Amino acid sequence: MMNLEKRRAFFEQLKANNPKPETELEYSSPFELLIAVLLSAQATDVSVNKGTRQLFKVANTPQALLGLGEEGVRPFIRHIGLFNSKGKHIQETCRLLLEKHGGEVPQTREELEALPGVGRKTANVILNTAFGQPTIAVDTHIFRVSNRTGLAPGKDVVKVEEQLLKRVPKEYLLDAHHWLILHGRYTCKARSPECAQCIVEPLCGFKQKTGKGKVRGPI
Repeated sequence: MMNLEKRRAFFEQLKANNPKPETELEYSSPFELLIAVLLSAQATDVSVNKGTRQLFKVANTPQALLGLGEEGVRPFIRHIGLFNSKGKHIQETCRLLLEKHGGEVPQTREELEALPGVGRKTANVILNTAFGQPTIAVDTHIFRVSNRTGLAPGKDVVKVEEQLLKRVPKEYLLDAHHWLILHGRYTCKARSPECAQCIVEPLCGFKQKTGKGKVRGPI
């Protein structure tokens, strides 16, 4: 497990490489981000952006999306996995936003998680990215990086989230979510981590890395 000195150096390196990390989902409002994140479950950001670029030109408010109905939304998202259930969640979410929140995206975890299709991870993304709260949404990438490097080991995503909130130095906490997910997506990959090109490799406790960046044995 990384000590405090290594954790500071770890995030300082990530910050130096990417001073202002951002989500790869395209959005221009908290509502657009909420819809994009709802669509992103078990889908790539590229596929989501492909759909929302066109969808948001037609409807980018709860009222407008609700007016389209499931049938109207479907052509924009049918290339995205689970599009039928996601389309239904979008409609139900829009209805609740209008009925209970004046058409605005709520800024508390409890209210967000009460929306259809919104779990802890989605709520954390919205709170962090849209509203600047120091939360961390632990997806498969962040879970892998946290355990593999020794940054914040844990047996499940909630435990890893708790460990990260305790172990990430406060000055890096706001952007930690984006740094970790991007590092896991492009460098510390599941099957072929690019250890030889990794900027934090000297700080990493992963024992299965090789000079070629190949994993030996199970992860």
